[in-house]
Amino acid sequence: MALVAVALLYLYVSAGVRVLSTIGQARSDSAAVAALERENAQLTREHAALGRRNTLEEEARRLGMRKPDEVQYLVSGLPNN
Repeated sequence: MALVAVALLYLYVSAGVRVLSTIGQARSDSAAVAALERENAQLTREHAALGRRNTLEEEARRLGMRKPDEVQYLVSGLPNN
C-alpha cells in the first residue's frame, strides 16, 4: 500500500513540475513574441521609408552621391546664423 502511495505522489509531483515548467515557457515565449512584433513593426516602417523616392535620394546625398548630370559646389566660410 505504501508503495502505491509513493508512486501516486511521484506522479502528482512530476505532473506539477511539468505544469510549472510549461507556464514558465509560455511566459518566455510570450515575451519573445512581443519583442519580435515590435521589431517587425520597426522594420515595416523602415521598409516603407526606404521605398519612397525622397528617402533614397536623401540617403544618397548624405553619402556624398550625386546625379550624373549634376555639378556639386562646396561653399565654405559662410557666417553662422
